[in-house]
Amino acid sequence: QVQLVESGGGLVQAGGSLRLSCAASGRISPYCTLGWFRQAPGKEREFVAAITWSGGRTDYVDSAKGRFTTSRDNAKNTVYLQMNSLRPDDTAVYYCAFSLWGALARELRRYDYWGQGTQVTVSS
Repeated sequence: QVQLVESGGGLVQAGGSLRLSCAASGRISPYCTLGWFRQAPGKEREFVAAITWSGGRTDYVDSAKGRFTTSRDNAKNTVYLQMNSLRPDDTAVYYCAFSLWGALARELRRYDYWGQGTQVTVSS
C-alpha cells in the first residue's frame, strides 16, 4: 500500500556530492521510519541511514557520519539523502525503504516497502 520512487543517482568524482530523493505515496503513517540501504556488487545489502517521519530522529552507519545527511519534507512526502565527500567505496545501488515499525531500525527485516534502487558511482 506504499510505493517508493527513487531518483538522483549518477556518476560523481571522489570528493563530490549527490542528493538522492525518495518520494512516497499510499497509506503513509505518521509513525513510520524511512531508511536508506546500499548494495555493492557481490556484497549484502547494508544499512546507511534512517529517519523517523514525525520526530525527525536520525541514525547513521559509522562510515556515513559527518558526510551523509538524511532529511524529510513532510508536505511533499519525500525523504532525501545528501551525500558529501563521496568516496569510491560509496559506489553501490542505493535503496530507500519504508518501515511500519515506529522506532529507528537498521535491520532489513524491519522494513516493509522498498524503492527500485538508484545507482551511485563514485570515480577515483
